[in-house]
Amino acid sequence: MPTNRGKVFSVGQVNAYIHGLFVSDYLLRNLCVRGEVSNLKYHSSGHIYFTLKDASGTLSCIMFAGSVSRGLSFRMREGDEVLATGSVSVWERGGTYQLYATRIEKAGVGLLNEKYEALKKKLEEMGLFSEVYKQRIPKYIKRLGVVTAPTGAAIRDIINVATRRNPFVEIILYPALVQGEGAKESVCRGIRALDSLGDNNPSEKIDVILIGRGGGSLEDLWAFNEEEVAQAVFDCRTPIISAVGHETDTVITDYVADLRAPTPSAGAELAVFDVSQYLRDVTGMGEKLTASMTGQLLRAKNLVQGYQNRVAAFSPKTRLAGEKTQLVRSFERLDALMQAKLLSAKQELLVEDRIQQAMERKLTERSHALQLYAQRLDGVSPLKRLSGGYAFVEDHTGRALTHAGDAAPGDLLSIHLRDGKILARTEEVVPEKRGQGQES
Repeated sequence: MPTNRGKVFSVGQVNAYIHGLFVSDYLLRNLCVRGEVSNLKYHSSGHIYFTLKDASGTLSCIMFAGSVSRGLSFRMREGDEVLATGSVSVWERGGTYQLYATRIEKAGVGLLNEKYEALKKKLEEMGLFSEVYKQRIPKYIKRLGVVTAPTGAAIRDIINVATRRNPFVEIILYPALVQGEGAKESVCRGIRALDSLGDNNPSEKIDVILIGRGGGSLEDLWAFNEEEVAQAVFDCRTPIISAVGHETDTVITDYVADLRAPTPSAGAELAVFDVSQYLRDVTGMGEKLTASMTGQLLRAKNLVQGYQNRVAAFSPKTRLAGEKTQLVRSFERLDALMQAKLLSAKQELLVEDRIQQAMERKLTERSHALQLYAQRLDGVSPLKRLSGGYAFVEDHTGRALTHAGDAAPGDLLSIHLRDGKILARTEEVVPEKRGQGQES
């Protein structure tokens, strides 16, 4: 029998449509749900399946393995009150919706975190965290005050580290409650008690106060996040170190204290100096001081010696001795110069004598040569021949006649004798016959 009906959808289409509605709803994409854990199952794949319930209903939840390592810091148990943060979506295959959690924390922790952040902001605005108010931790201390529980690992670690570094340090413990009801009042009393120890007797004064405890949850450490404790730390006149929990734990007193230590053991190391290192430092400084003093004395000695040398250099005795030495050296140089001059003069005289003798020898030799030349000239002198009856004949041009043939009859001749000349004219030229032993 036909019926009136609209378009027919498949189950998958309906689930997909509903899934789209969930995804498009901004509120369902990031919300925090509070409830009690039930039906808890840790799967071998690493996923966690559970249900959140309260008086009004239940909500299926799942936390994938990838989110567990980042968003869950404790192991959930049935009945835990938790805050689960994530998104609500539809599992299309099963047709059910569930919360996909990315972060889970105990319900009380969420409120404590909000309270912690609010107090931190308030105290920071008040200036309790400012570096202006931080005191310097003394490098060498004699008395260490400790505010912590009298039993537990924290006090044992503090004592072991402190006495190992300095067996002579005095540790004053104020046994305080560090967890639960009355803890904040106990910690405040301990800080004030140790801070006032030196008021009546300065020898009892504490050099540094260390407050802290071992690790634990945020609720366990909450005494050090109370405003009263933070104010007591800020008002403390003695330098104070906050050493609470493990290295990853941070409490309000860490910001207010003069110094923050990651653990109680580290706090003891920061507060108490190492005696062995101190002795090594003192020895090293002593050696440096000795070397410095030795150097200073040596420089002073050299300086005094320099002044003594300068004074001695300007004394009359030294000056007279110096002038005497200079005078002697001057006389020696003058004597040497004179000796050199005399030697030079002697050498010059010897040279002059040699030159004189050489000149005389040359003159004698030249004189003898001249005499020989004179004798030779005299032997060939025309005058001498003229004086022996010979005559010198020239024609009218002044040309000497050496042969009879040089003249012709009628030529005018000049006949030179020893005491004058005779002018004559040639009448006849008579050549001499050859063969009589005369040249032509």
